[in-house]
Amino acid sequence: MTVVRTLRGLTVRTVALDEPVDLAAFAGDDGLLYEHEGAGLAGRGVAMRISGRVGELPERVTRALHSIHSHADVGLPGCGPVAMGALPFDPDAEGSLVIPATVVGRAADGTSWKTTVAGWPEEVAPTPVERRPPDRFTLEAVRSHEEWCDIAARAVEEVRSGRLDKVVLAREVRVEANRPILPVDVLGRLRALYPSCRLFSVEGFVGASPEILISRSGTAVRSHPLAGTIPRSGDPAVDARMAEALLGSAKERWEHQLVVDEVAAALMPHCEVLEVPEGPSIVPLRNVSHLGTAIMGRLRADGLDALALAALLHPTPAVGGAPTAEALALLAELEGLDRGRYAGAVGWVDGNGDGEFAVGIRSAELDGTTARLFAGVGIVADSDPAAELAETQLKLQALLAAVVRP
Repeated sequence: MTVVRTLRGLTVRTVALDEPVDLAAFAGDDGLLYEHEGAGLAGRGVAMRISGRVGELPERVTRALHSIHSHADVGLPGCGPVAMGALPFDPDAEGSLVIPATVVGRAADGTSWKTTVAGWPEEVAPTPVERRPPDRFTLEAVRSHEEWCDIAARAVEEVRSGRLDKVVLAREVRVEANRPILPVDVLGRLRALYPSCRLFSVEGFVGASPEILISRSGTAVRSHPLAGTIPRSGDPAVDARMAEALLGSAKERWEHQLVVDEVAAALMPHCEVLEVPEGPSIVPLRNVSHLGTAIMGRLRADGLDALALAALLHPTPAVGGAPTAEALALLAELEGLDRGRYAGAVGWVDGNGDGEFAVGIRSAELDGTTARLFAGVGIVADSDPAAELAETQLKLQALLAAVVRP
């Protein structure tokens, strides 16, 4: 099937492909990728870049997509022009999304397609890079364990004072390699290690997120907030007992409910129906398990698009804290790092408003031979700084296992 529509001088052409495409291979080291279990989108080239603060981007992106809007009967979310990218954690910071010159998509059933913007080559060649992977690495925590635990203790005191209910404190670890760290290599390892996660690559920002901020297909919306973590041992019997302990922890359940309540409250005015389970379930990953709640809804007829919903929800208490304003103010005072796109929203939206955004956690910023890795933990009144430090170490293993290959 081919659909061509010209608006304001731009033409978009979408064609079905006979064979499924490896999206990560198509994106290469310098393309864009958002993939879950082999399905998703990969983009190359920049037909248009839309920039602005988080709250400004939905309207600007919608206007840009509609200026090159494909025929509505293309059939699948992600066909026609799409905007892909990652929003910064700071809602007042400027970010950008890209409308790629070429996009390849793959649905869960294997249906594949390609969309190209007229005037761009059918295949935008990857930028040549040295393919020899690095084999020497140095690793440095930006703050010492003692210093970070002192900061975590201060955050606990702020929560106990009643100033706020929760704050999510992050750590940064830097890796320096002897040769450039290649996104394709990192993504391949993340795909193998964390097959159930959302794999993403956006201009040096790579990761495997276990958390869906928002997904929209037509009027159907879904969010799957996570909060509450416990390690996994590899022994099924031990892991089952630990999962039961996580489900039974008053601290973890309360922290998780803060996130669920805020996500549900933000979505409710925009939905005709919103289904929120009474309690969380266990979301197991390779080395940790989380508490997760799958929230489902049906949008009102004039419902927001996927990007507008992402901007509405971000940052949730899972990555910032609660109340949001007080938590962000405390992070600015204590954290001492620029999160950039870490814990922001990463994903895509199409011209019909469909799309999906994950929370940009389990992520790293790659820049040549340097990788900045991040992990965060929720600090509440009865948090123990040493235990929270150990949790960040568990979470950092996800990216360290993919980046550091001596």
